[in-house]
Amino acid sequence: MNSKELFTEDLSKFTILIVDDNEDILDFLRDDLEERYTVLTATSGNEALLQLEEQIVHLIISDIMMPGMDGLEFCDYIKSNFELSHIPIVLLTAKNSLQSKIEGLDAGADAYIEKPFSPEHLNAQVASLLNNRMKLKDYFANSPLTHIRTMAHTRMDEQFLEKLQQLIESNLSNTLLDVEFLAQQLNMSRPTLYRKIKSISDLSPNEMINLTRLKKAAAMISEGHHRMNEIAETVGYSSLTQFGRNFHKQFGMTPTDYIKKMGH
Repeated sequence: MNSKELFTEDLSKFTILIVDDNEDILDFLRDDLEERYTVLTATSGNEALLQLEEQIVHLIISDIMMPGMDGLEFCDYIKSNFELSHIPIVLLTAKNSLQSKIEGLDAGADAYIEKPFSPEHLNAQVASLLNNRMKLKDYFANSPLTHIRTMAHTRMDEQFLEKLQQLIESNLSNTLLDVEFLAQQLNMSRPTLYRKIKSISDLSPNEMINLTRLKKAAAMISEGHHRMNEIAETVGYSSLTQFGRNFHKQFGMTPTDYIKKMGH
């Protein structure tokens, strides 16, 4: 498989929400993007917000000029809303002025495209934003010592991820540690927590808990003065074999290989 095929295949799991009050533009964009992505549409900012309550959306494309809540207000709302702030936004505008670009970037837009635009340009911009996020997620999941905040794109998300990690790490030996427990501690509904973690990391809450266990184990191994059974027990494994198997599956090496790699 060449890299282009891999690129396309990986991106097919993403959902894009297009927001525009012009039905013709909505249809045009949907037809163009549906070959690669799952596409949702909305004709207003308020309708888009209802969709975002129900769906995991990975990227938003929004027109600026809309009645009611315009694209700048919509973008500003998304970027200042804790549950949604991680979603990248591409703003479309007919305005060809520096001032409107500055307003868009002030509202937190991740990219800005002027109308009329070529579908190729929009596709390239969308693919670039999604691909960069995907690389960060993969890097976090596969690198034993990479910190959780590498996946954050806003200060709000950085604070959320650090709080999430601290909460999991301080409860590694707690048999009640699951998505229900995390949702209660973070004062969030279970579906909201699931959507937030899944969108930022591509992991379910349970996968995030398991990965945090293994990363804590990797950090303890790197310190070089803990016995393996002590590490396994500390991060919540009663079986050393199961711990070794999960570590290998996640990081592509056994704990013993990792010890050698760290030079201990």
